[in-house]
Amino acid sequence: MDVFVYGTLTEPAQVRELLDSFAFVGAATLTGLRVVEGEYPTLAPPDSPTDDAEGPTVGRADVHTNAPVPGRAAGVDAAVGGRLLRTEEVATLDRYEGVDDGHYVRVSVPLVSPDGDPEGEAAVYVGDPERLGADAAWPGTGGFPGRVRRGVAERDVTVRRRPEA
Repeated sequence: MDVFVYGTLTEPAQVRELLDSFAFVGAATLTGLRVVEGEYPTLAPPDSPTDDAEGPTVGRADVHTNAPVPGRAAGVDAAVGGRLLRTEEVATLDRYEGVDDGHYVRVSVPLVSPDGDPEGEAAVYVGDPERLGADAAWPGTGGFPGRVRRGVAERDVTVRRRPEA
């Protein structure tokens, strides 16, 4: 399985401590989301509320609908640089990312070549901003995993391989 990594797992030494069998298979860019720093980095929609935007209600969601309120991050780059990690040790990655504890959710997104040709799917781990102390929110109702899955589908999030240098 190919996994798009954008944080601590971009470092080979960190991955060697965690996985027995893996390979980095090139640089990639995830489009449609942005990085948000917290206790650990995570991803959020580019229009997610943030304290960097203006407005008294920035960084908050409507208490009834959990929809973002005015004061969104304008002009935020919706592309994240990272690497593709190939491994079959997905259960180990899930444990590391705290999937069962609700810290992160693993979603599949389309993987495309540098020219945009379909190449399958890549897994992406998205952390819960609230649990990670990150200044962002995933809009919608229901639990965090469902909001992420809906948000990723609505935004056509994609991982694109970068051309080899």
